[in-house]
Amino acid sequence: MKLLPLTLACAVLFGQDAAPPSIKVDIDVVNVLFNVRDKKSGLVGNLEKDAFTVFEDGKQQEVKYFSRETDQPLTIGLLIDVSGSQMNLIEIEKNAAYQFFGQVLRKQDLAFLISFGADAELLQDYTNSPKLLRAGLEGLHVNSAVGGLHPGPVPTVYKPKGTILYDAVVLASADQLKGQVGRKALVLITDGEDQGSTYSIKQAIEAAQKADAIIYGFYYVDRQFYSQQGGMVFGGTSDSALRQLSEDTGGHVFHVDRKMTLQNAFEQLQNELRSQYAIGYTPTNQVKDGTFRRIEIRTGNKDWKVQTRKGYFASKPDR
Repeated sequence: MKLLPLTLACAVLFGQDAAPPSIKVDIDVVNVLFNVRDKKSGLVGNLEKDAFTVFEDGKQQEVKYFSRETDQPLTIGLLIDVSGSQMNLIEIEKNAAYQFFGQVLRKQDLAFLISFGADAELLQDYTNSPKLLRAGLEGLHVNSAVGGLHPGPVPTVYKPKGTILYDAVVLASADQLKGQVGRKALVLITDGEDQGSTYSIKQAIEAAQKADAIIYGFYYVDRQFYSQQGGMVFGGTSDSALRQLSEDTGGHVFHVDRKMTLQNAFEQLQNELRSQYAIGYTPTNQVKDGTFRRIEIRTGNKDWKVQTRKGYFASKPDR
């Protein structure tokens, strides 16, 4: 099932001026999901409400409810890079993703699958059926721009549509996740390169934040592919884009390599999704003006690090 061409889809979703999506959020209660890690990056999963203090734009907020989150429905969007640079990894990704879905999805959970390269393709819409997800994963294939498997070493010469990472995040957030309730996560398996997206990384982050989605990046690089041109490496050298996408929305990046297989990374993600805390508060600033409000959750232990989204948009109510 093909998604609309990017230029048309973007115009339909966001208007001709390519503005970020406007997703309405009821801010009478702000719900925040988060994880806590110790100084060795291990998950801390046995804390109580009094261990945390919540601030919005620097002002302390009264916590209305607190729970260790395990039962809320989960919607997972798996976005897989199928540009030429990933061609040797696709079979590994198929098998690991199928095992992950089989282990993490419960009856009330849903998943969808999107591949992205020169364009984006919806391989499987919402389902919790392992059979349908397997069929969707079998549809993964290399999707590269005309003229080569991957943009060349001097991408500034022109702007090819080689890996539309940011556009895929915007479309998944604004189209697929719009209106979904419960916990929402986007899992990106990619080497972190973007070539030819209509949207910027800032707009991709904003779309995910407005959809209340957490992004988890799986930084997976085929080093052999990037060393083919006489040993010249021209991509797959940095996870900075994935880190920005993940950290600003409350997730983080898993580095897939010889020490951590893709299966290992999926297992760690499963543990993280089942070890979340949930806090709800009514903001002292009740003005729904569409501005971005920064959230900070503090603990009294300097060895603990709270992993959560940077904030939310106080959207105006529907008229």
